[in-house]
Parts: sequence; C-alpha cells; structure tokens
Amino acid sequence: MIANSQGRLQDRNPVAIIDIGSNSIRLVIYEGIARSPTVLFNEKMLAGLGRGIVSTGKLDPEGVTRAVEEFGRFRALADQAGAGELHVIATAAAREAENGPDFIERAEKILGTTIRVLSGREEAGYSALGVISGFHSANGITGDLGGGSLELVDIDGEAIGDGITLPLGGLRLQDMANNSLAEAARIARSEIKRAKLLKAGEGRNFYAVGGTWRNLARLHMNATNYPLAVMHHYEMSIGGSLPFLRQVAKGDIDKMKGLEAVSKSRRALLPYGAAVLLEIIEAMKPSKIVVSAFGVREGYLHSLLSPEEQRRDPLITASEELALLRARSVKHAHELAEWTGYSFAAFGIDETEEEARYRRAACLLADIGWRAHPEYRGTQSMNIISNASFIGVDHPGRAFLALTNFFRHEGIFNEAGAAEIIRLATPRYLERARLLGAMMRVVYLFSAAMPGVIPTLRWERTEGEGLALVVPKRFAALVGERPAGRLAQLGKLTGRKLELRMEEE
Repeated sequence: MIANSQGRLQDRNPVAIIDIGSNSIRLVIYEGIARSPTVLFNEKMLAGLGRGIVSTGKLDPEGVTRAVEEFGRFRALADQAGAGELHVIATAAAREAENGPDFIERAEKILGTTIRVLSGREEAGYSALGVISGFHSANGITGDLGGGSLELVDIDGEAIGDGITLPLGGLRLQDMANNSLAEAARIARSEIKRAKLLKAGEGRNFYAVGGTWRNLARLHMNATNYPLAVMHHYEMSIGGSLPFLRQVAKGDIDKMKGLEAVSKSRRALLPYGAAVLLEIIEAMKPSKIVVSAFGVREGYLHSLLSPEEQRRDPLITASEELALLRARSVKHAHELAEWTGYSFAAFGIDETEEEARYRRAACLLADIGWRAHPEYRGTQSMNIISNASFIGVDHPGRAFLALTNFFRHEGIFNEAGAAEIIRLATPRYLERARLLGAMMRVVYLFSAAMPGVIPTLRWERTEGEGLALVVPKRFAALVGERPAGRLAQLGKLTGRKLELRMEEE
C-alpha cells in the first residue's frame, strides 16, 4: 500500500522548522523545500518567553517550562510526518536573555538537533528574504514585529539593503512602557527616529510581518467587510487605515468586530503593534501597508533552495503543482497558456508583465475543478483559487484567476454567485477574465482537456477586423455546432466578426 495519497507531490521530502520567538513558538512541517512551499502541518504555542525580559533580564520562567514540555511533542510530530530534516531557529528573547544559553541547551537535548540562535542582523536578513520570496518584485521597507524586537530592512527585487533592529517587539514594548499605552507611543516615536532608512521608503510599500500585525489586519478586514479572508498580500491604504490604527493604539478594541478570533494573549499586544505602525507611517510615508504571511521562517526555508530555484516564479510554480495534482493533463494546461498568449497577440490585446503572469497561471489552473459536479465546477474552482495559499499574487490578481475559471465553467455573462470576488477585481481584470474564459470555452470543445489539438489551432485575418479560427483537416471531425456557438460568443465579447475555417489542402 502506498503511504502517501495521490494528493501529495511524490518527489518531495518533508522538512520541519521550529521557530522559537519571543512570544510564540511554532512548528511548521512543509511538504518539501520548494519555491512555493506547501504546509503539511502547522502548530504554535504562545509561550511568551520574552515577557518581563526588560525588568529581569531573563526568559519568563513559566514560558520556559511550557516550551520545554512542548518541544518533545514538536519533535514527535516532525517524526510522525516523516520529516527528513528538522531545522530550529531562535530569535530575540533567546539571543538576549541571561538564561538564554541554558534554555537553548535544554531544548537541543529534547529536540535532538542544534538550534541556530540568529543574530539581529541574521533575523532581519531572513525576514527580508521571506518577503522577497513571497512577493513578485517586492519594493519597499519590510518590518518584522515580533515579541522582542522589530526588524526593518530595505528591499528592492532580490536585493536586501540597509537594516536595523529596534527593541520594539510587543512584549518588550509593553514591559518598557509599564503597560502604559501613552508611554508606549512615546517610546515607539523615539526608537523609530533611529531608523534613518525609513526616509528612503517614502512612496514605496511597507511590508508588515508578524502575528501582531496580521491580527491587526484581520480586524481591519472585519471592520471594512472585506470579501476575502486571505491574509497574504492584504493591502491597507494609508488614509483608510489611520483612524482604525489610532483607535486600536488607544486600546479601544473591546467592541471591534472579529475580536473574538484573536487570542486573549494576542489582544493585549494589538495596541502596541498599532502604536509602532503609526510611528512608521509618520516617519516613512509609505504608499500603502502590505501584509506578508511570510517572514523569518519562510526566509530561512528559501535560503535552503538553490539559486536557480529561488529565481522561479512562485505563482507559476504553485499553479503548475496544483494542475499536476488536480487537472486532467498538465501538458494541456501548458498548451492553453501558450495558445492564449498567441491569441491575445492575434486580437491585438496588450499585456503587462504582471498580466501575462496571471494569464499563464489562470490557464494552468483552468481544469482543477473537473471532478466536481458540472453545476458546481465554476463556483468550486473560484473558491479554491481565491482562497489558495498562493504567493506572488495580489488580491485583484487572485480575483482575476478565480473569475477566469468561473466564467470558463459558468458562461462569460453569468455573475451569479461571484459578486464578492468581483468586488476585488479591477475593471480591466474583470474584462480580461471574461475574455480569457471565453477563449477557454472555445478551445476546450476541441481539445476535450487533452493535449495535442490546441497548438494546431491558429488565427487568420479576414475582411476588416475579422478573424478566422483555422482548424487542421485532421481534426475536421471536432468542428460542430457547439464550438461555432462558443466562437460567436467570443466574437460578441470582442466586437469582432469571427468564423471557423477548415485548413485548405
């Protein structure tokens, strides 16, 4: 009997990472070391190791006890999942505490492996690398707010620039301010002034990393009735977020919608996270806040890849993998991506680099819903894609991918059930999703989702702005009423006269 189901990529060897932070300790087991990592298992505990470290200089005794007790379970879980490698990293609290070395020694004995205690520079570097790995052509300042420290780093594409570590982690700031929110704001303002690199971030993105800021973003989503629950690449405009952040920084959160989804230990840190973010906005003047689900842990995992793998597009990689797991033919999906690029050019439709990436990804994902009942393929595909753990794609881009699949199954003029996702799409993306879906609806009736036919179909100019879809004679039997009808729909959508034509001898 095969141990792994067909839903697993068979060429992957699981790898586990334990991230020992100042507030939380998390075990993540990945399917393998990959450009677009997939999580097999994920568990965290809020140990609060850094609580009180400012006044005592030591790790929190209760947190140490709880962490040590849990490490055995984490090791057992990694073994149970078949992880061939276990990497353990520790950050600010373990690095700075007087009893940090003793704690690390105890943890190493239980976990059976060496723990890498990151320096402030290494922590900042891996955090920046995590953001670089999770976004396509990231450009701005990344800020990783943990329990003990804040790492700020300038990033531009693959380049990591200046960085600084500040003592503004949520637990540390709470401790330094003696639970006074007014004092916390003053401390944050004073410390942020030291981050001269923020001046270079004006008009660029600020990438917010860390659990406290993710929970702030979750509350903001609820406050604005945002239609998608995906955290990665959630964007907050500066003007739209300032009143919200000011309210949280005052501690006025008890009646906020969605607060029950935030653990009580996290809730207490939200005002401190908001205070720090407000000072960053004031000093940096970014174009927007972009939330990253990737940080130090993912940056460390990314560093284990070869340079060639690091350069791969994470969205295309993830889309190929999902096609491999769920589509009838990966080769057909690639043929569709190539043919639609050729067809866009034939129709005179221009594409930016980003739009071309998204079109290719949409084609790779076009057949992942085929096992569903025909009446639900469009809705199911839309839901899977819009909520998938993709990286390298913004939320309007997700909407484009999801809507393309929806229109491909449900019809290009049917919007029933897609209103929430349509809210996320730009007018241009909505138009292109219909167009790409319409092209898919034509060629799927020739290919039956199998490879070999699509590359032979070509467009020829006819009178005026008309186009003829030329079908090779060897595939003449595939021509019929339904393909002709779908072609007429495409013509109506594009305002062109389209016709089917058999290839001449």
